[in-house]
Amino acid sequence: MLRGRLAFVVALGAAAACGRVEEPSSTGGARAASAVPRRDPAATTGLASEPPASAPSGTAGPRATAASGGRDGGSAARCVVPLGEPPARAAEPARFCPADPDGAPRLPRQAVTFPEAPGAPRVAVEVAREPEHRERGLMYRTELAEDAGMLFSWDHEAPRSFWMRNTCLPLDMLFLAKDGTVAGILEQVPVMNEAPRSVPCPAAHVLEVNAGWSRRHGVAPGQRVVIGK
Repeated sequence: MLRGRLAFVVALGAAAACGRVEEPSSTGGARAASAVPRRDPAATTGLASEPPASAPSGTAGPRATAASGGRDGGSAARCVVPLGEPPARAAEPARFCPADPDGAPRLPRQAVTFPEAPGAPRVAVEVAREPEHRERGLMYRTELAEDAGMLFSWDHEAPRSFWMRNTCLPLDMLFLAKDGTVAGILEQVPVMNEAPRSVPCPAAHVLEVNAGWSRRHGVAPGQRVVIGK
Protein backbone atom coordinates (compact mmCIF):
# COMPACT_ATOMS: atom_id res chain seq x y z
CA MET A 1 0.00 0.00 0.00
CA LEU A 2 10.42 12.13 -0.31
CA ARG A 3 12.73 14.88 -1.19
CA GLY A 4 11.97 18.52 -1.32
CA ARG A 5 8.97 20.25 0.12
CA LEU A 6 5.91 18.03 -0.15
CA ALA A 7 3.70 20.69 1.25
CA PHE A 8 4.30 22.66 -1.91
CA VAL A 9 3.65 19.62 -4.04
CA VAL A 10 0.38 18.79 -2.31
CA ALA A 11 -0.79 22.37 -2.72
CA LEU A 12 0.09 22.14 -6.37
CA GLY A 13 -1.82 18.89 -6.78
CA ALA A 14 -4.93 20.41 -5.22
CA ALA A 15 -4.75 23.33 -7.56
CA ALA A 16 -4.42 21.31 -10.75
CA ALA A 17 -6.97 18.60 -11.41
CA CYS A 18 -4.57 16.53 -13.43
CA GLY A 19 -1.36 17.86 -11.99
CA ARG A 20 1.35 15.42 -11.15
CA VAL A 21 2.94 15.57 -7.75
CA GLU A 22 3.08 13.45 -4.64
CA GLU A 23 3.19 14.05 -1.00
CA PRO A 24 6.56 14.71 0.51
CA SER A 25 8.49 12.22 2.53
CA SER A 26 10.46 13.20 5.55
CA THR A 27 13.06 10.55 4.89
CA GLY A 28 14.58 11.67 1.65
CA GLY A 29 14.82 8.75 -0.82
CA ALA A 30 11.87 6.98 -2.31
CA ARG A 31 10.65 4.19 -0.13
CA ALA A 32 8.94 1.12 -1.35
CA ALA A 33 6.25 -0.91 0.03
CA SER A 34 4.16 -2.77 -2.39
CA ALA A 35 5.11 0.30 -4.13
CA VAL A 36 4.92 2.08 -0.92
CA PRO A 37 4.10 5.70 -1.26
CA ARG A 38 6.85 7.86 -0.03
CA ARG A 39 6.62 9.36 3.32
CA ASP A 40 4.62 12.49 3.89
CA PRO A 41 4.70 14.14 7.28
CA ALA A 42 0.94 14.48 7.17
CA ALA A 43 -0.04 11.35 5.34
CA THR A 44 2.25 8.73 3.94
CA THR A 45 2.58 5.23 2.68
CA GLY A 46 5.80 4.54 1.08
CA LEU A 47 4.87 7.30 -1.28
CA ALA A 48 7.48 8.85 -3.40
CA SER A 49 7.90 12.48 -2.78
CA GLU A 50 9.82 13.17 -5.91
CA PRO A 51 7.58 12.71 -8.94
CA PRO A 52 8.93 11.33 -12.17
CA ALA A 53 9.21 13.69 -15.10
CA SER A 54 6.61 11.71 -17.01
CA ALA A 55 4.38 8.66 -16.78
CA PRO A 56 6.27 5.33 -16.85
CA SER A 57 6.76 3.72 -20.23
CA GLY A 58 3.75 1.72 -21.33
CA THR A 59 1.24 4.28 -20.10
CA ALA A 60 -0.40 7.01 -22.13
CA GLY A 61 -0.70 10.62 -21.06
CA PRO A 62 -3.73 11.81 -19.09
CA ARG A 63 -6.92 12.81 -20.82
CA ALA A 64 -10.05 14.52 -19.57
CA THR A 65 -13.20 12.43 -19.89
CA ALA A 66 -16.76 13.55 -19.29
CA ALA A 67 -18.38 12.47 -16.05
CA SER A 68 -22.09 12.98 -15.50
CA GLY A 69 -23.45 14.36 -12.27
CA GLY A 70 -22.58 18.04 -12.52
CA ARG A 71 -24.43 20.34 -10.16
CA ASP A 72 -26.47 21.85 -12.98
CA GLY A 73 -27.11 18.58 -14.79
CA GLY A 74 -24.05 18.95 -17.00
CA SER A 75 -20.85 16.95 -16.94
CA ALA A 76 -17.55 17.45 -15.16
CA ALA A 77 -14.08 16.76 -16.51
CA ARG A 78 -12.33 13.75 -15.05
CA CYS A 79 -8.63 12.95 -15.27
CA VAL A 80 -8.02 9.46 -16.69
CA VAL A 81 -4.83 7.83 -18.05
CA PRO A 82 -5.58 5.04 -20.58
CA LEU A 83 -3.79 1.70 -20.35
CA GLY A 84 -0.57 1.48 -22.31
CA GLU A 85 -0.34 -0.70 -25.40
CA PRO A 86 1.14 -3.18 -25.91
CA PRO A 87 0.88 -4.54 -22.35
CA ALA A 88 3.96 -4.22 -20.15
CA ARG A 89 6.26 -7.23 -20.04
CA ALA A 90 5.63 -9.52 -17.05
CA ALA A 91 7.72 -8.58 -14.01
CA GLU A 92 9.33 -11.35 -11.93
CA PRO A 93 9.25 -11.80 -8.12
CA ALA A 94 12.43 -11.05 -6.23
CA ARG A 95 14.91 -13.94 -6.11
CA PHE A 96 15.74 -12.97 -2.56
CA CYS A 97 13.40 -11.16 -0.17
CA PRO A 98 14.78 -9.38 2.92
CA ALA A 99 13.64 -10.71 6.27
CA ASP A 100 10.78 -8.80 7.86
CA PRO A 101 12.24 -7.05 10.93
CA ASP A 102 8.90 -6.37 12.65
CA GLY A 103 6.21 -8.63 11.23
CA ALA A 104 3.20 -7.51 9.21
CA PRO A 105 0.74 -5.35 11.18
CA ARG A 106 -2.92 -6.31 11.54
CA LEU A 107 -4.93 -3.89 9.39
CA PRO A 108 -8.66 -3.26 8.90
CA ARG A 109 -10.26 -5.25 6.06
CA GLN A 110 -12.58 -4.11 3.32
CA ALA A 111 -13.64 -5.12 -0.16
CA VAL A 112 -13.08 -3.31 -3.44
CA THR A 113 -15.42 -4.20 -6.30
CA PHE A 114 -15.28 -3.28 -10.00
CA PRO A 115 -18.93 -3.47 -11.16
CA GLU A 116 -18.15 -2.32 -14.72
CA ALA A 117 -15.49 -4.99 -15.38
CA PRO A 118 -16.45 -8.47 -16.69
CA GLY A 119 -17.81 -10.56 -13.82
CA ALA A 120 -17.60 -7.62 -11.38
CA PRO A 121 -14.30 -8.78 -9.80
CA ARG A 122 -13.86 -8.22 -6.09
CA VAL A 123 -10.67 -7.83 -4.08
CA ALA A 124 -10.37 -8.40 -0.32
CA VAL A 125 -8.00 -5.68 0.88
CA GLU A 126 -6.03 -4.65 3.92
CA VAL A 127 -6.60 -0.92 4.43
CA ALA A 128 -3.55 1.24 5.14
CA ARG A 129 -4.75 4.57 6.51
CA GLU A 130 -2.16 5.37 9.15
CA PRO A 131 1.13 6.96 7.99
CA GLU A 132 3.24 4.10 9.35
CA HIS A 133 1.06 1.50 7.61
CA ARG A 134 1.05 3.36 4.32
CA GLU A 135 4.81 3.75 4.59
CA ARG A 136 5.31 0.03 5.03
CA GLY A 137 2.74 -1.17 2.50
CA LEU A 138 3.42 -4.69 1.19
CA MET A 139 7.11 -4.73 2.04
CA TYR A 140 8.65 -8.15 2.74
CA ARG A 141 5.61 -10.10 1.49
CA THR A 142 6.41 -13.19 -0.55
CA GLU A 143 2.87 -14.18 -1.47
CA LEU A 144 -0.45 -12.50 -2.16
CA ALA A 145 -3.68 -14.30 -3.05
CA GLU A 146 -5.18 -13.60 -6.50
CA ASP A 147 -8.21 -11.88 -4.97
CA ALA A 148 -6.26 -9.99 -2.29
CA GLY A 149 -4.52 -6.63 -2.15
CA MET A 150 -3.75 -3.54 -0.10
CA LEU A 151 -5.68 -0.27 -0.28
CA PHE A 152 -3.83 2.94 0.63
CA SER A 153 -6.34 5.62 1.60
CA TRP A 154 -6.28 9.34 2.34
CA ASP A 155 -9.02 11.76 3.34
CA HIS A 156 -8.13 14.08 0.49
CA GLU A 157 -7.38 13.72 -3.20
CA ALA A 158 -3.88 14.56 -4.48
CA PRO A 159 -1.22 13.15 -6.80
CA ARG A 160 0.34 10.00 -5.29
CA SER A 161 3.78 8.55 -5.93
CA PHE A 162 5.09 5.11 -4.89
CA TRP A 163 8.29 3.11 -4.96
CA MET A 164 9.18 -0.56 -4.45
CA ARG A 165 11.81 -0.61 -1.73
CA ASN A 166 11.88 -4.01 0.01
CA THR A 167 8.88 -5.05 -2.06
CA CYS A 168 9.37 -8.58 -3.31
CA LEU A 169 6.19 -9.12 -5.35
CA PRO A 170 5.59 -7.42 -8.72
CA LEU A 171 2.40 -5.41 -8.60
CA ASP A 172 -0.29 -3.53 -10.46
CA MET A 173 -1.08 -0.16 -8.87
CA LEU A 174 -4.56 1.25 -9.42
CA PHE A 175 -4.97 4.95 -8.68
CA LEU A 176 -8.55 5.68 -7.62
CA ALA A 177 -10.16 9.12 -7.65
CA LYS A 178 -12.33 10.31 -4.80
CA ASP A 179 -15.44 10.03 -6.99
CA GLY A 180 -14.87 6.27 -7.42
CA THR A 181 -13.20 6.35 -10.84
CA VAL A 182 -10.09 4.37 -11.77
CA ALA A 183 -7.86 7.29 -12.77
CA GLY A 184 -4.92 5.21 -13.96
CA ILE A 185 -3.11 1.89 -13.60
CA LEU A 186 0.61 1.13 -13.44
CA GLU A 187 1.09 -2.46 -14.57
CA GLN A 188 3.81 -4.99 -13.85
CA VAL A 189 5.74 -2.74 -11.49
CA PRO A 190 9.13 -4.39 -10.93
CA VAL A 191 10.35 -5.39 -7.48
CA MET A 192 13.06 -4.05 -5.18
CA ASN A 193 13.69 -0.60 -6.63
CA GLU A 194 13.22 2.98 -5.52
CA ALA A 195 12.15 4.65 -8.75
CA PRO A 196 9.16 6.91 -8.01
CA ARG A 197 6.04 5.81 -9.88
CA SER A 198 2.80 7.68 -10.34
CA VAL A 199 0.09 8.74 -12.78
CA PRO A 200 -0.55 12.42 -13.60
CA CYS A 201 -4.02 12.44 -12.01
CA PRO A 202 -4.99 13.05 -8.37
CA ALA A 203 -6.13 10.08 -6.29
CA ALA A 204 -7.67 9.44 -2.88
CA HIS A 205 -6.81 5.73 -2.88
CA VAL A 206 -4.20 3.46 -4.43
CA LEU A 207 -4.93 -0.25 -4.72
CA GLU A 208 -2.05 -2.70 -5.00
CA VAL A 209 -2.71 -6.17 -6.39
CA ASN A 210 -0.66 -8.89 -8.04
CA ALA A 211 1.00 -7.89 -11.30
CA GLY A 212 -1.26 -8.66 -14.25
CA TRP A 213 -4.45 -8.73 -12.17
CA SER A 214 -5.98 -5.72 -13.94
CA ARG A 215 -5.84 -7.17 -17.45
CA ARG A 216 -6.76 -10.67 -16.29
CA HIS A 217 -10.00 -9.26 -14.87
CA GLY A 218 -10.77 -6.63 -17.49
CA VAL A 219 -10.26 -3.68 -15.16
CA ALA A 220 -9.34 -0.45 -16.94
CA PRO A 221 -9.03 3.30 -16.29
CA GLY A 222 -12.33 5.15 -16.45
CA GLN A 223 -14.30 2.34 -14.84
CA ARG A 224 -16.19 2.78 -11.58
CA VAL A 225 -14.99 1.22 -8.35
CA VAL A 226 -16.91 0.55 -5.14
CA ILE A 227 -15.12 0.45 -1.78
CA GLY A 228 -17.11 -1.16 0.99
CA LYS A 229 -17.46 -4.12 3.30
